[in-house]
Amino acid sequence: MTEREENDLERLLRLAASEPAHRPEFYQRLLESTVYVLGTANGGGGQTTLEAGSQVNLAQWEKQDGSSAIPFFSSLELLQQAIEEEQSYLALPARSLFEMTEGATLYLNPRLPHGKEFVPAEVRGLLNGGVGGAPEQRTVEQDTEVLLGQPAEYPARMVDSLTQLLAKHGNVKRAFLTLMHDRSVSEHPSLVVGIEAEGDIEPVMRECGQVIGDTVSEGKAVDLYRIAENDEGLSRYFVEQVEPFYQRRWGSRLRNFFKGGNA
Repeated sequence: MTEREENDLERLLRLAASEPAHRPEFYQRLLESTVYVLGTANGGGGQTTLEAGSQVNLAQWEKQDGSSAIPFFSSLELLQQAIEEEQSYLALPARSLFEMTEGATLYLNPRLPHGKEFVPAEVRGLLNGGVGGAPEQRTVEQDTEVLLGQPAEYPARMVDSLTQLLAKHGNVKRAFLTLMHDRSVSEHPSLVVGIEAEGDIEPVMRECGQVIGDTVSEGKAVDLYRIAENDEGLSRYFVEQVEPFYQRRWGSRLRNFFKGGNA
């Protein structure tokens, strides 16, 4: 950014562009933010806030492929940088903008160094699940024999991003990785990420699923598993046989944030 300090949403957008670990936090912050969109309400110009029941007309810009998208901006300053002449604009919660434009493509901060396109399916996912989606749960109904071991090709990029993500969640104690082959489910083995955490683990699982989807090699299956203290099955294997790739250590969080690993 030049001649101005970026706000928190813009900082997260910049970080998320190159590091998937920041994307769940970016999406959450976006849904909580006020954004600026070119358009008018009730036929008037120059209005900066949107009132309940307003009739809204929003501008659309043409993309390079000829399709259109609704531009919106993280700050008034960036909106002014992106336009060539004075235009009317509205300020409203990003969630409200997504709800009223359902089915349309939107673009955050177009014509600027850091931007993000939102296609309709992505917007629906954000509105329905907040960040990511609810993980699909599978329950093993009977004792099953599986093969466990470490992958020959270690998914370093996925693990590094997960490490950075888990460091943001103070309730996560440790995380492990193994390769599991359950022939009753698939003829191909899958990676399993085991997470040991205190309290509510569902937000962590959702965010991990999103980061995994952005970093895992194409065609690789990954399961998430909650490690339980009294579980004699996979939990015991993780704790007793596998070295954690992430472990919470109080007092070293800041030092390790920049280089991954323990936090």
